[in-house]
Amino acid sequence: MTHAPDPVEGTPLIAPSSTDHPLHEAAVEACRSVFDPEIPVNIYDLGLIYTIEISPENDVSAIMTLTAPGCPVAGEMPGWVEEAISGVAGVRSVAVELVWSPPWGMEMMSDEARLELGFM
Repeated sequence: MTHAPDPVEGTPLIAPSSTDHPLHEAAVEACRSVFDPEIPVNIYDLGLIYTIEISPENDVSAIMTLTAPGCPVAGEMPGWVEEAISGVAGVRSVAVELVWSPPWGMEMMSDEARLELGFM
């Protein structure tokens, strides 16, 4: 997982997910099983999962955010994500990091999420 400073604004950039790992799709599907209790869309399609890195030893590191720092489940949701990904066959360990930069915005939602929420 790489955080590189943005030379213009000083905002950390999030490295892309390791999508070529054989467990990546299963980890994504596990994230899609987690929902924000206030929004009827899974957290992956909402754009709350920034990266999913998987090592050759099948250790998963996920970086996520929430829709707002004052989210009532801020203390619980990373644990829900960790539990969901831990259930993927072959995963050895899971670490979930909650970040606030870059901040979440509605433009991070998938087309499916936008459609579900009536934004399309």
